Amino acid sequence: MTGSTAERVRRCMDLFDAANSEDPRSEADGQPKELTYARRMSEWLDRLEPNAPEEVRLAVRAQHIRRWEIPRRRYPKGRVGYLRWRKKLGQFHAETAGRIMRTCGFDDGTVSRVQGIIRKERFRIDPWAQLLEDVACLVFLDYYFEAFADDQEEDGMVNILRKTWRKMSRRGQDAAKTIEYSPCCAALLQTALAPDQGTSGRPRKR
Repeated sequence: MTGSTAERVRRCMDLFDAANSEDPRSEADGQPKELTYARRMSEWLDRLEPNAPEEVRLAVRAQHIRRWEIPRRRYPKGRVGYLRWRKKLGQFHAETAGRIMRTCGFDDGTVSRVQGIIRKERFRIDPWAQLLEDVACLVFLDYYFEAFADDQEEDGMVNILRKTWRKMSRRGQDAAKTIEYSPCCAALLQTALAPDQGTSGRPRKR
């Protein structure tokens, strides 16, 4: 990046962080939840793709920007309500990030590219959208898996893990194998990835 571009990226990152620092929810250490999440996303991106372009770095940092403003409870329970919520969030995050980027002097083409990555458009064929998906999955597995599993039935959690695994590229999956899991989470992941095992750990009937 040129000096001026690097300065715009730093300023934009700072503004993303300032927006997320307003999250009224806090982590155990007192830090705003979405600010912590955004920084964890950037840390995993640096581990997975140190030379990621500016568009990906910005999209990763803003992926959950101000997410608390659209809580899940506003939408009906079940898969249909969940999908509506996720679609609305993608639009909201992209629009919020775009407004901030424009104040930092980014052109419409760059803003549009970042917004497309945030919305994960064509992530199976767009390598940068796939990279964001990999990073999001890795952050979940590294930091949120164990607490999330405590609130789930085993069968449901195994199904979630299988879906998470399928979303990742081979590179993301390889990185996920390097995470140190608790014994309980390691067992759940082993069950989810075992091709000849059901969620109960018993061989499937053929």
